[in-house]
Amino acid sequence: MKHPPIWGLLAEFDGPNSLVHASERAHAEGFRKMDAYSPFPIEELSEAIGFHRTRLTLIILIGGLLGLLTGVAMQYWISAIDYPLNVGGRPYAAWVAFVIPCFELTILFASFSAVVGMLALNGLPLPYHPVFNVPEFSRVSRDGFFLAIEASDPRFDTAETRKFLQGLRAVGVWEVPH
Repeated sequence: MKHPPIWGLLAEFDGPNSLVHASERAHAEGFRKMDAYSPFPIEELSEAIGFHRTRLTLIILIGGLLGLLTGVAMQYWISAIDYPLNVGGRPYAAWVAFVIPCFELTILFASFSAVVGMLALNGLPLPYHPVFNVPEFSRVSRDGFFLAIEASDPRFDTAETRKFLQGLRAVGVWEVPH
């Protein structure tokens, strides 16, 4: 697969409201491969860029169920098969004794799945991103509000997208090299 000559376009806006408005307009125009950056969280922004739900909850559920099954299987193996020990006439596989360790393994496996799933779904660690090539982007952690549209978007055309972003009253629009 051949890379386009640039990674995309980066537009700066003068505040959070104009960034949200620009993101909504870009999504309405059909752009789907875009991301918005701001120095603080903006609640409406994820909805404006068409952010979808993730499968993280499913990953956590599967991890928790795997932990539960591991706890039951491990204790059953130890208590009933590998080293059966009859204490006071109780059954070998007494499920009441299994509850606490199974609960703990469920929480442990779900927690590990949450961390690993979050890192995997976010593509982390990501020490480098092409938007770092634009010098103006260094202000994003202080007072910059940016919208990036990737060149791999099917709707992307460099000249038309630049004109579109400038029409949204962007403070500046820059090409993002690879």
